[in-house]
Amino acid sequence: MTNWVRAHTNIALIKYWGKANDDLILPKNNSLSLTLDAFYTDTKVTFDQCLETDLLYLNGQQQNLAALDKVKKVLDAVRDKAGIQTRARVDSINYVPTAAGLASSASGLAALAGAASQAAGLDMPFEELSKLARIGSGSASRSIYGGFAEWLKGVDHDTSYAVPVDKADWDIGMLFIIVNDAKKEVSSRDGMKRTVDTSPFYEGWLQSLDGDLSAMKQALKDQDLKRVGQIAERNALKMHATTLGAQPPFTYWTAESMTAMEAVRSLRRQGYTAYFTMDAGPNVKIICRQSQLAELKDLLSEQFAESQLIEARPGPGIRTLDPSEALQEKGD
Repeated sequence: MTNWVRAHTNIALIKYWGKANDDLILPKNNSLSLTLDAFYTDTKVTFDQCLETDLLYLNGQQQNLAALDKVKKVLDAVRDKAGIQTRARVDSINYVPTAAGLASSASGLAALAGAASQAAGLDMPFEELSKLARIGSGSASRSIYGGFAEWLKGVDHDTSYAVPVDKADWDIGMLFIIVNDAKKEVSSRDGMKRTVDTSPFYEGWLQSLDGDLSAMKQALKDQDLKRVGQIAERNALKMHATTLGAQPPFTYWTAESMTAMEAVRSLRRQGYTAYFTMDAGPNVKIICRQSQLAELKDLLSEQFAESQLIEARPGPGIRTLDPSEALQEKGD
């Protein structure tokens, strides 16, 4: 069965930064994220006996072998589980700037996991889809679910997957400040490895995470937005601090990133509940009240162009698009 499958990006509030096993993509710590409605990827997989090799088309353009690497890991796992050897064509439409620190790999590999398993005739529960997505991109394990999800680090393939934590059906949202949507110079994968291998700050970061995670889960249970924001902002700053101790040192921040962070602090001084988080990229995400998204966007429009400010609300988990919806959206 060939269907378009949609998965949304997620933004981690408790960061994943460091692998315990590179091959299986097992993380060194649990992480926790919020799936968002603003950015997503639609993917269709077609197993075709006429194909001699797997093919990947992203936004209509055929991709090279390097781009196909993560995809093949997922396809091979699906083929192994389904007992088939047929090559596949993957068509993916990315509504997220690629490699800009906006979690494009999370939505992309989650959508691939869902589409490939369906195309192979596998009826996989979310837990298994999460494991499948993880072997392509670790953060993709969390995009299987809507709302807040926690990725359990586990010790092997069967124990490392994401679980739902909170539906996020309360007054929480995010406002993205896109300061740069170009491909970053240091990839998440390379930056993570360099930090783990060489930064003297990394162990301190790792030792602080259990406390951050426990506090965050309690804040979510209490629906305490201020506490959620405080924990997430500090966690993000600690993660980025580890990169400054790497050899050679690097940072994902730009001058515009710092301007955006100061703008968030200014919002707090004005009485708004607003805190920032950043992933492995220069763009800033503001954790705020969903009910105040438009108001905050209006205030920030004095410093940033409208095209740089994107409102995001809690998003859904992975889903199959019905045929009429898929045809309409793809313009087929």
